[in-house]
Amino acid sequence: MRKVVFANEEYYHIYNRGVDKREVFLDDADYVRFLKDLRDFNDDLIREERLRRQNVAKSELNSESELSSDKRLVEIIAYCLNPNHYHLILKQVSKKGIEKFMHKISTGYTNYFNKKYERSGALFQGRFKSVHIDSDEYLLYLSAYVNRNNFIHGYSSAKDEWQYCSILDYLGKRKGTLCKKGIIINQFNDGEYKNFLDKNSEHLKEKKDLARYYLE
Repeated sequence: MRKVVFANEEYYHIYNRGVDKREVFLDDADYVRFLKDLRDFNDDLIREERLRRQNVAKSELNSESELSSDKRLVEIIAYCLNPNHYHLILKQVSKKGIEKFMHKISTGYTNYFNKKYERSGALFQGRFKSVHIDSDEYLLYLSAYVNRNNFIHGYSSAKDEWQYCSILDYLGKRKGTLCKKGIIINQFNDGEYKNFLDKNSEHLKEKKDLARYYLE
């Protein structure tokens, strides 16, 4: 039974990884597909109506959905996709929104992946994991963790170039966004959020590297 109870207007850290720590994104097309799912599955419409809307949609991959707010399940605050796992910061805006949204994401992407790579069975390690973000300080701290997650995990030495992450949106390097970043970025003056990212992500990476060293 899930311990976290999701409530509207509250923020949550959502994450999961591949079963047996396997990679769940094998090429650029896989990352793009997952991002497309984040956009297209964020609604409470019946399947037939959603598919009809998808067929006539002209929006770019990273553009926000044109759905009215009463149909949206969640607001995506930040995200990062890494080879074998993902992190999301979500705000629930519809009853059971996060559960519905993540069920669609997990089912839809697993079906896509299994068909493409001719496999069967579960792709992710059980149900998605969730943590309630119960303070503004925690929300800001997690935004640094998620936006720099690719760097923190050592997948890249470039802090702000990973295109399958919302870091590019927060630093104004990409037009259009999946994210409602105002709750984070509006708390900083120009350039301050970059400094906040630098300070906290370096600290988080150092902690992770030290933990790995002790385990070895």
